[in-house]
Amino acid sequence: MRAWQVHRNGEPGEVMRLVEAPRPVPGDGQVLLRVRAANVNFPDALLCRGQYQVTPPLPFTPGVEICGETEDGRRVIANPALPHGGFAEYAVADAAGLLPAPDALDDAEAAALHIGYQTGWFGLHRRAGLREGETLLVHAAAGGVGSAAVQLGKAAGARVIGVVGGADKARVARALGCDVVVDRRAADVVAAVKEATGGRGADVVYDPVGGAAYAQSAKCVAFEGRILVVGFASGSIPSPALNHALVKNYSIVGLHWGLYATKDPASLADCHERLTELAAKGAIKPLVSERAPLADAAAAVQRVADGTTTGRVVVVPEGAAA
Repeated sequence: MRAWQVHRNGEPGEVMRLVEAPRPVPGDGQVLLRVRAANVNFPDALLCRGQYQVTPPLPFTPGVEICGETEDGRRVIANPALPHGGFAEYAVADAAGLLPAPDALDDAEAAALHIGYQTGWFGLHRRAGLREGETLLVHAAAGGVGSAAVQLGKAAGARVIGVVGGADKARVARALGCDVVVDRRAADVVAAVKEATGGRGADVVYDPVGGAAYAQSAKCVAFEGRILVVGFASGSIPSPALNHALVKNYSIVGLHWGLYATKDPASLADCHERLTELAAKGAIKPLVSERAPLADAAAAVQRVADGTTTGRVVVVPEGAAA
């Protein structure tokens, strides 16, 4: 089979190599899956760089989220078990973690549902307690993680303010349903959010960026607001001023979605049922901006790493349904 492998750490476009490799052999409790589509996630770039919390042995195949097909023909969503990731024609995954792919979504959309939307659901509902009628501020609203949060926020009845970088991404955010869009390259984010909220600020801030975005969040979060720390795509991990949180009376809430797999695994299946229902109603639909062939996977991961993409980039092996 064809598979992308990383033999040394570095930038995805430099260290990912397309090779002919034997099909992976499932271990105990694992299954072999034919990859129908593999979503590109920012952690794939971190894996290539050797900067992710999981460090698989070299060589490994990145690709942490797929829509695959079991040997008995079931269409499923899975997180492949590294080192046999999803940027290949076949991958392996833990049988206990397989979830049925929603009928309402095609393969590429289904491949982009699990991590981003589960992260959004747990973050907004279990960690931040988003309520109907509240204002949700989403950083990087046109990106893969941000676009999921925008759709989930709208489905929950929130007023959504999306922050983006550039006019093209602003158009994407509006199409996603953002009530207000702020282009951080053309406007002062803090001033724009305060103007849009009558000076009150945002009740919940969804921040997968960190760095300067977090500093902006702290300045425009509402009384009793919640800043939800989801990730640090900017590469800069902020050091929050806790005296500021005390004086302004807001919460800083962390989310490590992966912990639920070990701490409360039943909650993942329950969340998937809720997401499947929302997909069936048309309330959520992963924004797949590009369906790249397997041969272009390294370039696709690099573009996501560079922050030049909107929505989701999904790798579809030749001959697989999209």
